[in-house]
Amino acid sequence: MALTELEPVSRESTAAIIARQLREAIMNGTFAPGTQLGETELAGRFQVSRGPLREAMQRLVSEGLLRSERHRGLFVIDLEPDDVHDIYSARFAIERAALIRVLRIGEAESVAARLLEAVEDMASAADADEVSAADVRFHEELVAASGSRRLGRMARTLLIETRMCLSALHRTYATNEERVTEHKRIAEAIGAADEEQAVSLLEAHMEDAVQRLAPGTSLYA
Repeated sequence: MALTELEPVSRESTAAIIARQLREAIMNGTFAPGTQLGETELAGRFQVSRGPLREAMQRLVSEGLLRSERHRGLFVIDLEPDDVHDIYSARFAIERAALIRVLRIGEAESVAARLLEAVEDMASAADADEVSAADVRFHEELVAASGSRRLGRMARTLLIETRMCLSALHRTYATNEERVTEHKRIAEAIGAADEEQAVSLLEAHMEDAVQRLAPGTSLYA
């Protein structure tokens, strides 16, 4: 294709806007796992015709966030125990690699400071959405600090499913304090450049999430 054949990029389509809003609603738990999404109701909410709505919903089917059941419609995916195990196993592999890289390139103190800022936001959060947002930022900061584009790209592919997990995870804590403490200890171990302790705490953090979200399963299974 010659450069002269390239066309200007159009503005975001209606379907793309709808898909983005539905994706966010799934991530933050507004549409819980297993929820059926009805075309008529959603078309009314968005004040659009069914054409762009169907296109948006098919995008989420292709992304794996919605499942189609013959003669029944579209449903938000359920995260089964195997899914939870898979998500956190993948996250631990990515974040462990990022953590080790951060410590070995000598960025421990500055990275720990940014992580502790996220912990402070988690501690002062007004609601579950703010807690989850600060939680996600903590882990995003850790991976980004590694400087690895590939680790960052892999982490981003898990973001939506991670947010779904965090919405459910929040309900398993009696208070926010325990969740804050887990993240604070990881940040402090990174700040102390204690690789063994930091990796151990990160692994325990992931294992705790797996056991809370899928009782009877383990990261080590």
